[in-house]
Amino acid sequence: MPTVMITGCSTGFGLETARLFLRKGWQVVATMRTPDASMLPVSDRLSLLRLDVTDPASIAQAVNAAGPVDVLVNNAGLGAASPIELTAPETVQTLFQTNTVGTLAMIQAVVPQMRQRRAGVIINVTSTVTLKTMPIVGVYRASKAAVNAMTESLAVEIAPFGMRAHIVLPGRSPETNFSANARSHLHGTDNPDYEPLFQQFIASVQDESGPVTHAVDVAEAVWRAATDPSAPLRIPAGADAEQWMAEAGR
Repeated sequence: MPTVMITGCSTGFGLETARLFLRKGWQVVATMRTPDASMLPVSDRLSLLRLDVTDPASIAQAVNAAGPVDVLVNNAGLGAASPIELTAPETVQTLFQTNTVGTLAMIQAVVPQMRQRRAGVIINVTSTVTLKTMPIVGVYRASKAAVNAMTESLAVEIAPFGMRAHIVLPGRSPETNFSANARSHLHGTDNPDYEPLFQQFIASVQDESGPVTHAVDVAEAVWRAATDPSAPLRIPAGADAEQWMAEAGR
């Protein structure tokens, strides 16, 4: 029975991905900062572990408790909305520490065991905002774009060991806590020069007329990456994500 380890399972994409893999009969190691067993179905194939991807000791403890991992899904992440000029240094640090360095730390913690077995899949969940120029989320985009670049190189490095790496790129999803998380790091709304950009950004986020990404879309994209050896390096998740990727020519 294969084992998948998923970070950021408390809500949204990670939670739905854990549910899907459980339904498919996998052993699931679901991780979150504050484990809550009520969020997932009772199963003897489920292990719920505390994990903070910004804490090396927490990573080491969780990976050791997880045991052999066949698929690692790096889904834990943080959003922020602020013009680049006005983004607080602590927000920049938090974004990169969580989205970029945290993902790298998980990869470095799990890849050695996969390389030893000559098998394994690394799946990094980023965002289609990395494919399209957008204001207000520039630092967030940069933290996720760095993961894209890292994954591209990783895929080449681990291929000789019988391993794969993939990028799952969701679009805008009303089912996640991205907006709530982003608001806590919001800066510049009272700046008259940036107010028009903010208004455009808020309107685009709140617009429900166009296609969006649902959590199940991301879960299914992750499943494809985990189980289909012919899956592409980049996999869009959601109708809007597919549209953006097509427009970007990727």
